[in-house]
Amino acid sequence: MKRFCLSFICFFHFFLCEAPEKNENQTTDDIIFHWIGTFAEVVDLIEKKHYKPEPIDEAMKKAIKGFVTSFDPHTGFYDEENYKELQDATSGVFYGIGIVIDNTRREKDKGLLVTEVIDGGPADKAGIQPQDKIVEVDGKALEGVTTEKIISMIKGEKNTKVTLKILRDNQPDLLTFTVTRDAVKEQQSLCFLLKDQNIYYLSLSMFSDTSMQQMERLLKHILETNSAGLILDLRNNSGGLLSSVLDICSLFLPKKSIVVTTKNNKGEVLSSYKTEKAPLTTNWSFPIIILVNHYTASAAEILAGALQFYARNQTPNLQMHSVFILGEQTFGKGSVQEIVPMSNNCAIKITTSLYFLPGDNTIQGEGIVPDIPIKRTQPETEQSKWLTMHYGREAKLPNSINISKKESKKDDSSKEKKDGKEKSRYHERIIKMVESDNQLQEAVRVINIINQTTKKTFLVTELPKLFAPINPDLIQEVN
Repeated sequence: MKRFCLSFICFFHFFLCEAPEKNENQTTDDIIFHWIGTFAEVVDLIEKKHYKPEPIDEAMKKAIKGFVTSFDPHTGFYDEENYKELQDATSGVFYGIGIVIDNTRREKDKGLLVTEVIDGGPADKAGIQPQDKIVEVDGKALEGVTTEKIISMIKGEKNTKVTLKILRDNQPDLLTFTVTRDAVKEQQSLCFLLKDQNIYYLSLSMFSDTSMQQMERLLKHILETNSAGLILDLRNNSGGLLSSVLDICSLFLPKKSIVVTTKNNKGEVLSSYKTEKAPLTTNWSFPIIILVNHYTASAAEILAGALQFYARNQTPNLQMHSVFILGEQTFGKGSVQEIVPMSNNCAIKITTSLYFLPGDNTIQGEGIVPDIPIKRTQPETEQSKWLTMHYGREAKLPNSINISKKESKKDDSSKEKKDGKEKSRYHERIIKMVESDNQLQEAVRVINIINQTTKKTFLVTELPKLFAPINPDLIQEVN
């Protein structure tokens, strides 16, 4: 019966469409009807004559995926299995290994880059490091596997194990790590004070529900203590919640300031996102340096680009001159995707519009160009080379028991020692980062130069390298 239907379609197609003449006035429906006939011919021929035909349903899924992914890197097709995994990944309780991954990965890429390892988490204890590239999960190669699928493979029930094969720079062979899944406190921010410079540092690895509260507390403290400046590190931040970015912009910009708009393929504005609250102050007297790199993407680019715009285009009720972006050109992810359920329990992730910054500039394919271009001086890893080559830019309960006071005191002492050891390790990690981070050191120099200048506005050419490197002994954690 199926073959009869296919043959009938083919006959019907030949009868109506054989040797069609090109017509510029053809409608989309005409074109679809024409090529569906050809598609039916191909399916019928494969079923009849191919030496080893694939099950038709799997072939159809691949055909749909090939069609969908031909439009742009972020449009994709979820079959029933992938769509269920996507839904499961956003609901329920799962345990992970404590890594932050590069969300700009494409399905055809052979690995998944680890951009950050959460301190004290399962992956950290097992020996996995930032810039490692995962190429296998439990014996399965990752080429052709969606990022959502890889995440679901890494996550699982508590105390279960997952085995990862890792490609690491300067290692001749792949490394194998078996990691025990556990509850992980997501480390989405890192904050400390450079005491001798009186400069605060805040790193955001993604934008979550708590990002605005963290930023607000820090900004209020800086304003109250008359600190020298702020370094906001958005390197390796691949995005997150747009609502969080809007809330953060509300801390800086006048109420009703446009942060970003979305436009369709006709250039029509679909949505305009504005700040909804009054800022903490309209006179930002201290310098703000935003660090970015090639892996700064999406929502992070919107935040950096919006603050850059308002710093360069002052409004009468806003004084925000000393905001500079330092680092490398960002990724350039300025497109908006929507997940639309389809029949057969499938779904399509489709690019529906582009983000446009104030001034009608899009970051899509362009990224944010830093005011002060500074490359990292550390040697480029094999993983970074691989990622740059493939991506360019656009183009991660115990039961309570009753114990005696004596045991409680002993336990508290043990806990204090453990906490002290973990704090010391945390401090050492920050020092190591500061010592090796030339971009962060350059940001400190720029802030010092600005603070020693009496001008109200500054040019990038007026910011020479004048100051000594940071003293890493004078670093204080900010709670």
